Amino acid sequence: MSATPETVLVVDDDAAVREALIQTLELADLQVIAAGSFIEAKDHITAGFAGVILSDIRMPGRDGFHLLGHAQAVDGELPVILLTGEGDIPMAVEAMGQGAFDFLEKPCAADDLLPVLQRALQTRALVLENRHLKAQLETGDPAARMLHGTSRIAEDLRRRIRAVARTGAEVLVTGPPGAGVSKVAEVLHLMSPFAGGPFVKRPAAALEVGALDEALSAARGGSLFLDEIAALPRPTQYALLDRIEQGPEARVIAGATADLAAELQAGRMHAELYYRLDVMPVRIPALSERPEDIPVLFRQYVAQAAEQAGLPVPEISPDHLAALMAQDWPGNARSLMSAAMRFVLGMPEESQAAAELGLAEQMARVERSLLVAALGRQNGRASEAAKALKLPRKTFYDKLARYGIKPEDYRRG
Repeated sequence: MSATPETVLVVDDDAAVREALIQTLELADLQVIAAGSFIEAKDHITAGFAGVILSDIRMPGRDGFHLLGHAQAVDGELPVILLTGEGDIPMAVEAMGQGAFDFLEKPCAADDLLPVLQRALQTRALVLENRHLKAQLETGDPAARMLHGTSRIAEDLRRRIRAVARTGAEVLVTGPPGAGVSKVAEVLHLMSPFAGGPFVKRPAAALEVGALDEALSAARGGSLFLDEIAALPRPTQYALLDRIEQGPEARVIAGATADLAAELQAGRMHAELYYRLDVMPVRIPALSERPEDIPVLFRQYVAQAAEQAGLPVPEISPDHLAALMAQDWPGNARSLMSAAMRFVLGMPEESQAAAELGLAEQMARVERSLLVAALGRQNGRASEAAKALKLPRKTFYDKLARYGIKPEDYRRG
């Protein structure tokens, strides 16, 4: 699902007016579906329509009122903006009472039209996002219920977890600090054939052989999660490999935020154990790889923080979310959660600091993060990343040069 709907269904029987509106909207980088009547428009009006409607009131046959009523019957939260002639203002006010999002007088200047459309599109984006999250929660799917985000990267992570969980084999979960390695391990357990058994967590550091055997016994019929597997003492690494090869009492899920390849090269990680665990790897992406998920995650964390603190959920402005997207978030989900709690308590210093950068620099940071995320998703293939962002190749390369981004840095081999 797109993070922000950008489609406008324009309905007007006057071809000249319709073409003028199309030109204005396309110059504002909005996608347009044009229709000359209600009959032409009605097939585009669906409950999942990722956009808004801009319609004239006076049209031959079925007019704007009929279109408004039809749209509300299909989806009561689909914004409909009506265009009115000078004598139609009382009718437009009546339409507002019937649920129209707004009305504008014709002829309508771009400076008047575009802000109203952007407000309607943002409203539609929130509605569709909330529906998507609610649908995920109602599926009873632990991956959907516990791992949030609507980006393709987030969807790919959930898909990978579902596939790996079903196998019952040992799993290695890796990710940057604060990315939620422990939570992903729990989701793997809940979606596995061992979900009916216990889920036992142990820090790998200083875990002796005897304690490992006790943990495996406690997790019998379920899963044992060993956090920061590279810190497991060397004798216990040999013992764990031996227990796995004999057929453990519990499924072993190992987690790491450290660079295991470096640990392996330095001799701190047993090579055979590493390769045995790495058969079923799950990698958690950093927030910097999926900045479009930051608004979704932050809203979720704010709701949770407000519930924990016994406070009402505060309103989150688009400017605040833009400031959050401009941050690097090296602490990933964990630091975003902390920011959400501070926001609920009235101490949103991160967004204040970002706001002091000025709008241009904030937007530059967001743009850079989106370019990096696109290259990461396309394995460093610049042409494919440009297509995904719907940018001409020259424009895309110009932006890479401006930010000093090298596509080869995002190739994974």
